[in-house]
Amino acid sequence: MISALRLISFNLIYTLKAPSTPLTSAKKFLSISTRSMAVRGTALCDYDAGKKNDDADLRQTGNDVNITSWVNPNDKSGEFKRGQSAFRNWISSKPGAQFPPEKDRYHLYVSYACPWAHRTLITRKLKGLEDIIPYTAVHWHMGEKGWRFVTPDENVPGENVTAEPLNGYSHLREIYFSVDPEYKGRFTVPTLYDKKTKQIVSNESSEIIRMFYHEFDGLLDDKYKSVDLLPAALEKDIDTANEWIYDTVNNGVYKCGFATTQEAYEKSITPLFSSLDRIEEHLAKTYSPSTPYYFGKDITEVDIRLFTTIIRFDPVYVQHFKTNIRDIRSGYPAIHRWLRHLYWDIPAFGETTQFEHIRKHYTKSHGQINPFAITPVGPLPDIMRKDEEVNALKK
Repeated sequence: MISALRLISFNLIYTLKAPSTPLTSAKKFLSISTRSMAVRGTALCDYDAGKKNDDADLRQTGNDVNITSWVNPNDKSGEFKRGQSAFRNWISSKPGAQFPPEKDRYHLYVSYACPWAHRTLITRKLKGLEDIIPYTAVHWHMGEKGWRFVTPDENVPGENVTAEPLNGYSHLREIYFSVDPEYKGRFTVPTLYDKKTKQIVSNESSEIIRMFYHEFDGLLDDKYKSVDLLPAALEKDIDTANEWIYDTVNNGVYKCGFATTQEAYEKSITPLFSSLDRIEEHLAKTYSPSTPYYFGKDITEVDIRLFTTIIRFDPVYVQHFKTNIRDIRSGYPAIHRWLRHLYWDIPAFGETTQFEHIRKHYTKSHGQINPFAITPVGPLPDIMRKDEEVNALKK
């Protein structure tokens, strides 16, 4: 006798021989589901598709077996290894540039859930580019076709969470295929799109934010021209900090969460917390009311890149990615103070943070990690007020 088990929430169908007992049924169900979801589950925010299948029909219908995998099933290490961004063009104010700075020429596609896209929203606001570079935020859920746009009848929180405004596309992937019908990369956010040439300028967040620093200064007033997030005197120190923070913290949480072996998980969690300890020590030593940022009195790129991971740490990463040696609010007082100052006192940070998108995306899109899509209630609140402390820390 053959019984069909339909995993509707994951669009997967498996046919199993009828087990002899309910217990063996459950074991077989979980075993097959886990193995299959490791190949076909939902991917992370800026790595939301693997290489396309050569079959064009599969590509267009989103049934590519690799579209939502993040760990190579042939890699026995079980380690998550992030791919490279495919579009690395540059907006430049130099004469003759292919992509010159112009008002309303470029459109930014982001997800409020994604820490990499969050960088671009913070930078856009700090540099006063709101009227120069419009943006659209996708729905928080990512399925087998990747990021999708909301439909007109959906009410999702957050500014500019709207239907796709340029072509009425339903999914971000359609923008990529409009640029290159044979595209074989990933459909990621952030995506910076040129409306004039109908090309993707970049889908690399670290480069998009640096374009925003000064390439549009000719269109800005002096207030925003003077905002320097990569000052020459600190550039070497910023690059050095970015390198180890990216590897062990920004990407480190993903390496923990997407590990498929115990060894891969433990290999990543130790460097993650060693780096958090290092950041804690640095901020504890350098902090004063006049020097609240990572490099002192002014916000720099390091604050932006670090914030988007730390703001997600307690609400999502501690439980969902198993980064639970310590949380920020009770285990890292200097980081917690730095985080709350940015969130509550600097609008570019707090106003671009959408906790509902963050919580729901990870817990309801990552079927491999959370197959029943249950979103934990805590911790509460999402972020504590500046005058609050965790009960255990109160004197």
